[in-house]
Amino acid sequence: MNHIHEARILLVDDHPDILEMLKNILNRRGFLRIRTAPDCETAEEQFHLFEPELVILDVMLPDGDGFSLMRRLRLLSDVPVLFLSARDEDNDRLLGLGLGADDYIAKPFLPEELVLRLTAVLNRTYFSRLRREPENQELVLGERTVLLESGTVLQGEKETALTAKELALLKKLYENRGSIVTFDALSDAVWGENYYGYENTLMVHIRRLREKIEEQPSRPVWLLTVRGLGYKLAKGASKQP
Repeated sequence: MNHIHEARILLVDDHPDILEMLKNILNRRGFLRIRTAPDCETAEEQFHLFEPELVILDVMLPDGDGFSLMRRLRLLSDVPVLFLSARDEDNDRLLGLGLGADDYIAKPFLPEELVLRLTAVLNRTYFSRLRREPENQELVLGERTVLLESGTVLQGEKETALTAKELALLKKLYENRGSIVTFDALSDAVWGENYYGYENTLMVHIRRLREKIEEQPSRPVWLLTVRGLGYKLAKGASKQP
């Protein structure tokens, strides 16, 4: 897979109208390599034949449940799994994530939210290491330069140190520069899988990071907020050897 839209995606849901809706949403966003399954048995057959690179999985299925199906799939592959379910109870969400699911979205959902989360999972799983560049390089942000190895911001003769979490946020944003990085993806990059409850803390770190890389932190031009979705680093940010 050389491009994110080449990903093979398996959709598992027992409602034909939901499968058709999901397929249409993803097709319109450029994801064309899609297969569907209405139950666990068909899903396992398609998994072997199609070898998907991401699975979107319902919890309630006519011949079993998504949690058990995921356990069986995990014996075969570490393919990322995104649960999409009408069951939004905390216990279900924690069970799914505890099994190693990459995300859990409750129905009803916004199509754009689904695409953003799916894209974040694919980027993190298949492309983040490919985009990682050699150390000792500089990220240029206008009049400021960030030394990514040492986590230092240079402006003239002034040096400002980034904290480890600020640097992790900046690297994650740079890996996806010009694109939205969701709140969940950023939190995961900093705190790992156990990031729930850190949403307000994330905002604090973003504010402090802006104070170090922006000319006017209250009017950022590099680290931009995408209301209700996440943040992105402006495309003009560049690296130099």
